[in-house]
Amino acid sequence: MKSELLTEAKKNLEDEIRKLDREVRDELPKALKKAAAMGDLSENAEYQTAKERQSFLQAQLGPLRERLAKLSLINLNKVPTDKISYGSKVVLLDLDTGKKVSYRLVSTEESNVKEGLISTTSPIGRSLMGHKEKDEVQIQTPGGEKNYQILKLTTIHDT
Repeated sequence: MKSELLTEAKKNLEDEIRKLDREVRDELPKALKKAAAMGDLSENAEYQTAKERQSFLQAQLGPLRERLAKLSLINLNKVPTDKISYGSKVVLLDLDTGKKVSYRLVSTEESNVKEGLISTTSPIGRSLMGHKEKDEVQIQTPGGEKNYQILKLTTIHDT
Protein backbone atom coordinates (compact mmCIF):
# COMPACT_ATOMS: atom_id res chain seq x y z
CA MET A 1 0.00 0.00 0.00
CA LYS A 2 2.88 2.37 0.76
CA SER A 3 3.84 3.01 -2.79
CA GLU A 4 0.53 2.30 -4.55
CA LEU A 5 -0.64 5.92 -4.35
CA LEU A 6 2.69 7.19 -5.58
CA THR A 7 2.91 4.60 -8.35
CA GLU A 8 -0.58 5.48 -9.56
CA ALA A 9 0.22 9.22 -9.59
CA LYS A 10 3.42 8.59 -11.55
CA LYS A 11 1.59 6.36 -14.03
CA ASN A 12 -1.12 8.99 -14.59
CA LEU A 13 1.49 11.68 -15.20
CA GLU A 14 3.49 9.44 -17.54
CA ASP A 15 0.31 8.65 -19.50
CA GLU A 16 -0.56 12.34 -19.83
CA ILE A 17 2.99 13.20 -20.94
CA ARG A 18 2.98 10.35 -23.47
CA LYS A 19 -0.38 11.51 -24.88
CA LEU A 20 0.70 15.14 -25.24
CA ASP A 21 4.13 14.18 -26.55
CA ARG A 22 2.56 11.96 -29.23
CA GLU A 23 0.39 14.83 -30.39
CA VAL A 24 3.37 17.24 -30.48
CA ARG A 25 5.70 14.80 -32.24
CA ASP A 26 3.33 12.92 -34.56
CA GLU A 27 -0.05 14.54 -35.12
CA LEU A 28 0.79 18.25 -35.20
CA PRO A 29 3.70 17.99 -37.66
CA LYS A 30 1.34 16.21 -40.07
CA ALA A 31 -1.29 18.93 -39.60
CA LEU A 32 1.35 21.64 -40.10
CA LYS A 33 2.66 19.99 -43.26
CA LYS A 34 -0.86 19.61 -44.66
CA ALA A 35 -1.72 23.24 -43.81
CA ALA A 36 1.57 24.52 -45.26
CA ALA A 37 0.77 22.79 -48.53
CA MET A 38 -2.31 25.00 -48.83
CA GLY A 39 -0.22 28.06 -49.63
CA ASP A 40 0.19 31.48 -48.00
CA LEU A 41 0.94 30.82 -44.32
CA SER A 42 0.14 34.37 -43.18
CA GLU A 43 -3.55 33.88 -43.98
CA ASN A 44 -3.73 30.15 -43.34
CA ALA A 45 -6.03 29.57 -40.33
CA GLU A 46 -5.32 25.83 -40.17
CA TYR A 47 -1.58 26.46 -40.02
CA GLN A 48 -1.95 29.17 -37.35
CA THR A 49 -4.23 26.96 -35.25
CA ALA A 50 -1.82 24.01 -35.43
CA LYS A 51 1.14 26.27 -34.49
CA GLU A 52 -0.79 27.68 -31.51
CA ARG A 53 -1.75 24.18 -30.39
CA GLN A 54 1.87 23.07 -30.69
CA SER A 55 3.06 25.98 -28.52
CA PHE A 56 0.32 25.34 -25.97
CA LEU A 57 1.18 21.64 -25.64
CA GLN A 58 4.91 22.30 -25.40
CA ALA A 59 4.20 24.78 -22.59
CA GLN A 60 2.18 22.10 -20.76
CA LEU A 61 4.79 19.38 -21.13
CA GLY A 62 7.51 21.21 -19.18
CA PRO A 63 5.59 21.49 -15.88
CA LEU A 64 4.25 17.93 -16.24
CA ARG A 65 7.79 16.56 -16.63
CA GLU A 66 8.92 18.65 -13.66
CA ARG A 67 6.10 17.25 -11.49
CA LEU A 68 6.98 13.72 -12.56
CA ALA A 69 10.62 14.32 -11.63
CA LYS A 70 9.58 15.61 -8.19
CA LEU A 71 7.36 12.58 -7.62
CA SER A 72 10.24 10.32 -8.55
CA LEU A 73 12.36 11.94 -5.83
CA ILE A 74 9.95 11.02 -3.01
CA ASN A 75 11.70 8.55 -0.75
CA LEU A 76 9.06 6.73 1.29
CA ASN A 77 11.71 5.54 3.74
CA LYS A 78 12.23 9.16 4.80
CA VAL A 79 8.54 9.80 5.50
CA PRO A 80 8.10 10.26 9.28
CA THR A 81 6.44 7.45 11.22
CA ASP A 82 4.93 9.66 13.94
CA LYS A 83 4.05 12.94 12.21
CA ILE A 84 1.65 13.95 9.46
CA SER A 85 3.36 13.73 6.10
CA TYR A 86 2.78 12.41 2.59
CA GLY A 87 0.42 9.41 2.65
CA SER A 88 -0.88 10.06 6.17
CA LYS A 89 -4.54 9.56 6.93
CA VAL A 90 -5.88 11.88 9.62
CA VAL A 91 -9.14 12.17 11.50
CA LEU A 92 -9.78 15.72 12.68
CA LEU A 93 -12.30 17.12 15.14
CA ASP A 94 -13.63 20.57 14.24
CA LEU A 95 -13.38 22.28 17.64
CA ASP A 96 -16.03 24.83 16.68
CA THR A 97 -18.74 22.47 15.37
CA GLY A 98 -17.81 19.10 16.93
CA LYS A 99 -17.85 17.43 13.51
CA LYS A 100 -15.22 14.91 12.45
CA VAL A 101 -13.53 14.95 9.06
CA SER A 102 -10.99 12.56 7.52
CA TYR A 103 -8.29 13.30 4.98
CA ARG A 104 -5.41 11.51 3.32
CA LEU A 105 -2.46 13.70 2.35
CA VAL A 106 -1.30 13.05 -1.18
CA SER A 107 0.57 14.72 -4.02
CA THR A 108 -1.07 17.39 -6.18
CA GLU A 109 -1.62 14.81 -8.94
CA GLU A 110 -3.49 12.47 -6.61
CA SER A 111 -5.66 15.07 -4.88
CA ASN A 112 -9.44 14.77 -5.02
CA VAL A 113 -11.20 16.77 -2.31
CA LYS A 114 -14.52 14.95 -2.81
CA GLU A 115 -12.76 11.70 -1.90
CA GLY A 116 -10.89 13.26 1.03
CA LEU A 117 -7.56 13.22 -0.80
CA ILE A 118 -5.87 16.56 -0.18
CA SER A 119 -2.56 17.77 -1.47
CA THR A 120 0.33 18.29 0.92
CA THR A 121 0.72 21.69 -0.75
CA SER A 122 -2.89 22.82 -0.22
CA PRO A 123 -3.65 25.22 2.67
CA ILE A 124 -5.11 22.35 4.73
CA GLY A 125 -2.24 20.00 3.85
CA ARG A 126 0.46 22.57 4.66
CA SER A 127 -1.23 23.36 7.99
CA LEU A 128 -1.31 19.69 8.98
CA MET A 129 2.21 18.69 7.90
CA GLY A 130 4.52 17.81 10.79
CA HIS A 131 1.79 17.64 13.47
CA LYS A 132 1.03 14.64 15.68
CA GLU A 133 -2.04 13.05 17.24
CA LYS A 134 -3.70 15.25 19.89
CA ASP A 135 -2.17 18.44 18.40
CA GLU A 136 -4.50 21.36 17.81
CA VAL A 137 -4.10 23.15 14.48
CA GLN A 138 -5.50 26.30 12.95
CA ILE A 139 -6.29 26.11 9.27
CA GLN A 140 -7.05 29.12 7.13
CA THR A 141 -9.89 28.24 4.76
CA PRO A 142 -11.85 30.36 2.27
CA GLY A 143 -14.61 30.48 4.90
CA GLY A 144 -12.24 31.72 7.60
CA GLU A 145 -9.98 30.22 10.22
CA LYS A 146 -10.91 26.77 11.53
CA ASN A 147 -9.62 25.06 14.66
CA TYR A 148 -9.11 21.32 14.68
CA GLN A 149 -7.71 18.67 16.97
CA ILE A 150 -5.99 15.67 15.41
CA LEU A 151 -7.83 12.66 16.80
CA LYS A 152 -6.12 9.92 14.84
CA LEU A 153 -3.05 9.66 12.63
CA THR A 154 -2.21 6.72 10.40
CA THR A 155 1.02 7.20 8.49
CA ILE A 156 1.90 5.60 5.20
CA HIS A 157 4.01 3.12 7.19
CA ASP A 158 0.95 1.90 9.12
CA THR A 159 -1.15 1.03 6.06
